[in-house]
Amino acid sequence: MEFQLETHHRNTPNEDLIDVSKKLDKKKITIDDYNENGNFHSTTLTRRFGSWFKVLKKAGLERTRNLNITNEELFKNLVDVWASLGKQPKYNDMTKEVSKYSAGTYEKRFGSWRKSLEAFVKWVNEGTLPKLPDSKPKKSSKRTSRTINWRLRAKVLMKDGAKCKLCGATPQDGNTKLHVDHISPWAKGGETVFENLQILCERCNIGKSDVDPSNVV
Repeated sequence: MEFQLETHHRNTPNEDLIDVSKKLDKKKITIDDYNENGNFHSTTLTRRFGSWFKVLKKAGLERTRNLNITNEELFKNLVDVWASLGKQPKYNDMTKEVSKYSAGTYEKRFGSWRKSLEAFVKWVNEGTLPKLPDSKPKKSSKRTSRTINWRLRAKVLMKDGAKCKLCGATPQDGNTKLHVDHISPWAKGGETVFENLQILCERCNIGKSDVDPSNVV
């Protein structure tokens, strides 16, 4: 039997990246796209050209990331991922199926995945949230908007363990979608404050509608 050395990849042609672009019919190729469809590993190309952006530029392709993403956009994305998964996101959970941004994006911004979560919790806790009014306002007088801001949404998800308060369903059970619901309906005087919000699955939320649980016998 004659033994042979494996193919040396130092001179990998740019055409391989362009072929992946044509195969996927995309002008923006991520590192994950290339690792799944290319003939080599992305590090082969980044070592040759210095960075993934330089690789894309050399191949005449568009950048795959927006360097102007704000911290708030990253945190809002974490809220969506948390609700989608029904649990605190882990590094390996940040896939393109559930997240706009990869865990690597958070690492590069904050130094590590753990530090990004710590920054997220700090963002949630330090935000100014609406307070419960001292007295119940008249039906025509609202002190809070019906819209639930991202910090408040995150706090309620954490409080209720990202599961339905009525039936206990979580996204891990299947295709359950979670909603942040006004316990006392906003249309009937309920305010958009932490104390008046809860997590419901889509089915329970539709079934509850604008029923005020305090009036149910």
